[in-house]
Order: sequence, then C-alpha cells, then structure tokens
Amino acid sequence: MASPAAGDEERIALFLDYENLAIGAREAYGRLDFRPIADALAERGRVVVRRAYADWSMFDEDRRELTRHHVELIEIPQRMGMVRKNAADIKMAVDAIELSFERDYITTFVLGTGDSDFTPLVHKLRELNKRVIGIGIEASTSAMLPPACDEFLFYERLEGVEPPKRKARSSSSSSSTRRKAAAPADEPVEVPVAAPDEADLERLVTQTLSGLDRGTAGPVLGSMLKRTILRKDPTFNESNFGFRGFGELLRHLADRGIVELTEGSAKGDPEVRFKESGEEDAAFESLRKVVERIAAEGAPPQLSGLKTQLRKSEPDFSEKRFGYGGFLQFAKAAQRRGVIDLAWDDKADDYIVRPVTAT
Repeated sequence: MASPAAGDEERIALFLDYENLAIGAREAYGRLDFRPIADALAERGRVVVRRAYADWSMFDEDRRELTRHHVELIEIPQRMGMVRKNAADIKMAVDAIELSFERDYITTFVLGTGDSDFTPLVHKLRELNKRVIGIGIEASTSAMLPPACDEFLFYERLEGVEPPKRKARSSSSSSSTRRKAAAPADEPVEVPVAAPDEADLERLVTQTLSGLDRGTAGPVLGSMLKRTILRKDPTFNESNFGFRGFGELLRHLADRGIVELTEGSAKGDPEVRFKESGEEDAAFESLRKVVERIAAEGAPPQLSGLKTQLRKSEPDFSEKRFGYGGFLQFAKAAQRRGVIDLAWDDKADDYIVRPVTAT
C-alpha cells in the first residue's frame, strides 16, 4: 500500500515500555494514567497500533485500564531483573522494526520509554523515513533519548496530568497541629513546578525564524517554524508557557511587536516574518554612536568588549531579540546597512570597528 499523500493525517503506532513508564510515574503520581497519553496522540493523528510490553502480573489495575483503551498487552514472562528488562526491550524493538516494513502506511512511531537503550531503535526508524515521538517521565528519562527523537513528550507536561502530590508531614508542634487541622495528613498537597522562562521562548522563536529567513527562499509559515523548533528542541511544547496552541503563541509575539503575521496559503497557517519596527534601527543607531564616541576618544574599538560598551548606554540591549544568534551577526548586519565598518586585524586577532558617517 502506498504511503499517505501529503496533507493526510498521520498514522501512528504506539509501543509502550510499560514497566519503565509505570515505575517512573509511581513515586510522584501513584500510577500511570494512560488517558493524557491517548489524548496527546489523538491530536497528532490516527493511532492504528497500540502495544504495551510488561510482565502484567505486576500491573493488574493498569492492565484493565489499558484494555479499555484497546491497547494490546504483550506478555513478557516473569524472569529475574535485567533478564526480563532485556527481553522486553528486544521484543519491543524487533516488533517495531518488523512493523515498519510490513505496514508502510504507518508514518509515526511513538515509543513510550525513558530508556537510552532504545536510542538505536529511534535512529533506525528515522533512517526508514519514520517520524519518531518519545514519551517519558522527566525524572527517569535518559538525556540521550529526547534529542534523538523528532518530538519528545514528558508525561508530567501532558494536558490532563495532575501535578505531583506528596503527603503532608505530621508533627508534634502546635503549628503543625494547626496545619493538620486545616489540611489532614492524608490530603495530597500540590508540589509547585517552576514555569519556563518566556525570555528563552522568545529567543528560541526569533533565532529559529532568523535562520529560516536566511535559508528559505519562500515565505516562512507557522507550521514550518514549529517543525524547525521541534528539530532544535524535541521537548518543546507551547503549552508549557501557557499557550493553548502554536498559533496563540505566534499571536502573542505579534501583539508584542516581535513578529508580524499575514495570511498564508492554508487557513490557520500564517506567514511569519520579523515586524518592521524602529527598535532594530534604534539599536543600530545606538551602536553607531558608541563606536563614534570610542573612536573619537582614541583608537577605533575592537569587537570584543563592544557589546559591554553598548549596554552601558542601552542596558536592555540583546541582539537575540532581533533574531541574531550572536553579537557578531548583529555587527555584520549593521555593516550591511552601512552603520559601521568591520575589518579583521591579525595582530589584534579581532575585528576593528569603525563608524560610518550617517547620511
């Protein structure tokens, strides 16, 4: 059967290394709730294969829930320690590769595990032109696995997963007694989770958009921008920053004057470009004035240290706000605009920066 044409929904095969996921979730959540995983995958396409691998005598309650979600339970006979783990890993890997050849209409493989032993499987599936999404528990996921995937979903960040709970401590002190009166010892207490930094989000989007501007002949669409961001950071999810979708994130950045959106070729997929504003021009003009001042006081400045001088007059300056990966890129853009002149000096092992008189 031919692969689905462009624009068709993704066809997904789900493989769960269930013992890895369940043990990782047990400490913080008591048990693994499959519903948020099912909902996240339903948003990404049609799940046509659902398989979970474990010694199911250890997960009686989980087994019933997975059966209600039409997950095929693959029994790994009870053995000791690493022998059972290796048996599950090998069986899951063999089944995934076999399915990739037998069912060429499957476009996406979802591997539910945090085990770095599955990294070669991820690489092989991608070699076979399959998209790979990983799902894992953040605290127990190997750092090697997420970068290997096209997208990686941390279970804790999925919509519908309740915050981690802990038991309130009992104490003989009067203050503890008062707390227990207000919140019984068996009442779960939410553990606060630090919110991601929006400045990092802005920097990621602007740097990615800048790179696409340089390397793409046509317009940059929102879908293209999201795919590129995921290639840079497979764990990226706009919901971690409080946005319901990537379109809402783009509208937020447009409202802040960072990007500009226009209607794209498909509804809901706008063209994204940097907004033409006076902020970047003002930053270039500030650079010109700093270079002119330093040159007037003596020799023309070197590039190293120039950013520090610029920040003395513009404390909030950051080239990353305008989509530049570093200060050298910003300086080269200023040279292209006729603001400054850069010349490499072998003796100084640095660029010498000279002002260009404004016309």
